[in-house]
Amino acid sequence: MPFNLSSSESAALVHEPQFVRIAETLREPLRFYLDGREVSALQGDTLLTAVLMQQRRIRESEFSGAPRAGFCLIGACQDCWMRTEDGKRLRACSTLVTEGLRVLTRTGSATGQAEARSGDTQ
Repeated sequence: MPFNLSSSESAALVHEPQFVRIAETLREPLRFYLDGREVSALQGDTLLTAVLMQQRRIRESEFSGAPRAGFCLIGACQDCWMRTEDGKRLRACSTLVTEGLRVLTRTGSATGQAEARSGDTQ
């Protein structure tokens, strides 16, 4: 995201896609859950591709809170780790999306911090 955006403009961009699909559009669709909301992907999509087709990041850095969207895209850098709702760690760049998969972009203290900022503590 450009650094000259206000925080409200940056927040609005989070749910805009980072990737745009221009090929292989005829593969079988499937549903998965991203932070509790049902979204779609195509058979054969990696988790990284599927998430970045929905929004601009896959997680927030556990060190700085900055958005992360993968780095090497080949499974070598450790930047694309995500968690399922039950806590299992997945490498987004090499995990294929499956029907009904439930993943989170924020976990642990990051979730609490985000909820506190938004006022949503339920």
